[in-house]
Amino acid sequence: MRLSPSSLNLFLECPKCFWLRMKMGVHRPTGPFPSLPGGMDGLIKTYFDKYRAVGKLPPEMEGEVEGAELFSDVEALNRWRNWRTGLTWDDPESGATLSGALDDLMVKDGMYIPADYKTRGYDVKPGGEHYYFNQMNCYALMLKENNMPDIGHAFLIYWISKEVSEGGMTRFDVVVKKVATDSIKARRVVRAAVELIEGPMPQSHSECGFCSWGVDFLTD
Repeated sequence: MRLSPSSLNLFLECPKCFWLRMKMGVHRPTGPFPSLPGGMDGLIKTYFDKYRAVGKLPPEMEGEVEGAELFSDVEALNRWRNWRTGLTWDDPESGATLSGALDDLMVKDGMYIPADYKTRGYDVKPGGEHYYFNQMNCYALMLKENNMPDIGHAFLIYWISKEVSEGGMTRFDVVVKKVATDSIKARRVVRAAVELIEGPMPQSHSECGFCSWGVDFLTD
């Protein structure tokens, strides 16, 4: 069974929707995938890699990452950035494989710090980083299980669009948020998710607008 940070986010949000997806192949309805965030993600990676090549931090990161440096092995990082060749962890207890694609990786004193880019059209809301706790916990776990001990925190790097000027120039504010990571919690989430899949269909989540209607006939 293959799991990812995004599928585990679904497990934490609504166990029934997760069960239907993993057990029955029933997915929540989705719209077209927006191309702009994906394009921005690639541009930001290229921007960071220019500084990585000369052993420096981008100026937006100076003084924001507590003395950490960019991980220098761009060949390895590019493998881990691809969801097909990203980091994995095979859990011997549950039989599941956790896989995920990093945006970036930092190093400090031999310890590793996952970093993730977030593009936004609005300012960062107080406490909004909690939506990404599970994602960063999973990255910390996969790093640890691949002999790259995690330092116990991650960085969310928000790129917030602010202004468009002549010539198609767009100005972004960059906000760096430090979030604590917990690889033990990620391990527990993986095993709880597998246990749920192996059991009967859960009840609809009281706050879920997807599984509470229209899918019961698929499992009758």
